[in-house]
Amino acid sequence: MIRKSSASLAAVAMLASACETAAGGRALECYEAIHRPALYNTVYEDVMVSPGGQVVDYDAPTYGTYQSVDQIAPARVTYETVPAVTRTVYHTVKVDDGGYAWEWRIIHGRKVLCKVWRKARYARVAETVVIQPERVRRVVQPAEYEAVAHEVLVRPQQVRIREIQPSYGTVARRVMVREGSTRWRRVPQHCQD
Repeated sequence: MIRKSSASLAAVAMLASACETAAGGRALECYEAIHRPALYNTVYEDVMVSPGGQVVDYDAPTYGTYQSVDQIAPARVTYETVPAVTRTVYHTVKVDDGGYAWEWRIIHGRKVLCKVWRKARYARVAETVVIQPERVRRVVQPAEYEAVAHEVLVRPQQVRIREIQPSYGTVARRVMVREGSTRWRRVPQHCQD
C-alpha cells in the first residue's frame, strides 16, 4: 500500500516536472519507471475425483418345484341299505269248493228254482316271496391320493455389498508467487533536454 502511494506521488511529481519542462523550465531531477512483472508458478495438487462408497447388488431368490403324492381324503366307512330280494311265485288255489246249489232258471217261459251240481273252481294266484330280506351293508371307502406340485426355496435372496474406494487425480493450477509492481528509480545524472 505504501509502495503504491509513493509510486503515485512520484508519477505526479514526474508529470509536474514534465509539464514544467514542456513549459520551458529546467529539469532538476529525473526518474524512470521500473516494472517488475508478477511471478507465477505451477503447482500440482492431488484432489478427490470420486468420493467412493458402496454398491449393493441384489440377487433374486431362486425357487424350484417337487412333486409328491398327498392324501386328499382319508379312508372312511359308510353304511347303505340293501333292499330285500323278492320273487313272484305262481300257484293254484281252490276258490270255490263246488257242490249242490240252488239257482233260478227260465224253462218253457216259466221261472223255476232248480238244484244244480257245481264243480270246484280253481285259480292261478301270484305271490311275492322274500328270498333275501332288506339289510344294512358296511362300505369301506379307501383313502384318496393325488399328485401335488410344491414350490420350494432353492436359494434365498442374496445381498452383496461392494466397497468402492475413493479415486484421486492430480490437477495443475497456476499460483502467483509474487505480485507485479512498478517503482520509480532516480536517474543519477542530470536530465538532458
